[in-house]
Amino acid sequence: MTNEVVMMTTYQPFFLDEEAEQALQAIMQIAKLNQSDALKQALMFLREHLNINQTPAIKPFDIYKQLDLGEGGYAIAPASQAKEGVKTALQRKLQR
Repeated sequence: MTNEVVMMTTYQPFFLDEEAEQALQAIMQIAKLNQSDALKQALMFLREHLNINQTPAIKPFDIYKQLDLGEGGYAIAPASQAKEGVKTALQRKLQR
């Protein structure tokens, strides 16, 4: 007994207008592809051209890095030095 995987594809008949039919025939002839492969490659090219189902080229952090945020807010120290920042803040408050 063998484990056989059968992939089912949908068969969807469609009709092309004369202009599209001529374009398909030209693509098939130049690229030496059958109708199915020519349509598949054309669809893949269009999907890639339209950036469908692809990760965005610019990530949110890339935009953040480009922002000019200036000196920052009222933080005394960066988060990595929070203990020292709290100590400094308390000393400033007590010296008033």
